[in-house]
Amino acid sequence: MNFKISLPSLREGIIVIGIIVLFSILTSVFIGLRPEHFLLITLFLLLFFFNVKTRKLAVGLLPFLIFGISYDWMRVFPNYMVNPIDVEGLYNLEKSLFGINVDGKTLIPCEYFALYNNGIADFLAGVFYLGWVPVPVAFGLYLYFKKDRDMFLRFSMVFLLVNLIGFSGYYIHPAAPPWYAMNYGFEAILDTPGNMAGLVRFDELIGFPLFNSIYGRNANVFAAVPSLHSAYLVVVLFYAIKEKCNWRILSIVLIFLFGIWFTAVYTSHHYIIDVLLGILCAIVGIALFEAVLMRLGWFKSFYSKYLNYIK
Repeated sequence: MNFKISLPSLREGIIVIGIIVLFSILTSVFIGLRPEHFLLITLFLLLFFFNVKTRKLAVGLLPFLIFGISYDWMRVFPNYMVNPIDVEGLYNLEKSLFGINVDGKTLIPCEYFALYNNGIADFLAGVFYLGWVPVPVAFGLYLYFKKDRDMFLRFSMVFLLVNLIGFSGYYIHPAAPPWYAMNYGFEAILDTPGNMAGLVRFDELIGFPLFNSIYGRNANVFAAVPSLHSAYLVVVLFYAIKEKCNWRILSIVLIFLFGIWFTAVYTSHHYIIDVLLGILCAIVGIALFEAVLMRLGWFKSFYSKYLNYIK
């Protein structure tokens, strides 16, 4: 990579600084600035102002950045303020569809795994769940530095679109995860803190509160449907096949794909229903982008300009 400093145009610089200042002010007022906000802002500014190559990367990564900002900003207007929270209905539907009979009692799969688990599965579950965002981001960077910018942009924009569809689902049908019903019953308690559920066993294995530090920051536990954990690797798999990636990459993607699906249920973070809806969310996002948006004149024009900028 060329390390020679090359500043953007005055117009570009003013626009970016203006957006960063506005974002910082609004975030400070409505959410509260946290260390990760400063880290992302600093990293983006360094990439954007350093030189042409890093500037293209910064702009190319915007879909991932917008995803993070969108998720964070759902704190401002929680989904349970829009529609009633489903706790009991989803639990009973899971039991009727996928119930497991144990000693004459019907358990949902999450309850079954809470009783029957082992250290190897607990460790692998932690590894898989740690990869739910890093693996898609790493795949995107792989496409970017391979210089297949068209495939990179398609993937990153679909990744964002799938998230926005999933976030819409959170507002259409606010729902509690299985661990909530298992621990608290069927009454929705709005200030319920985030919970590691079965992932606590991974923290105990490694002797470090890794997932505790992640889920302790969860501001809204009633956003379980669809499971976006289950959606991301579907998008990665589609574009890995489209890119004609080698068997090693496809193998890693498939391992994480099935591993995350299993972990979502094994650790009581999602019902099987959530996983299936997450997969459907990914399929809808891919189809909407490839078959609809990319055939619209105004969107194709926007896409072409975006692609030309990051090439």
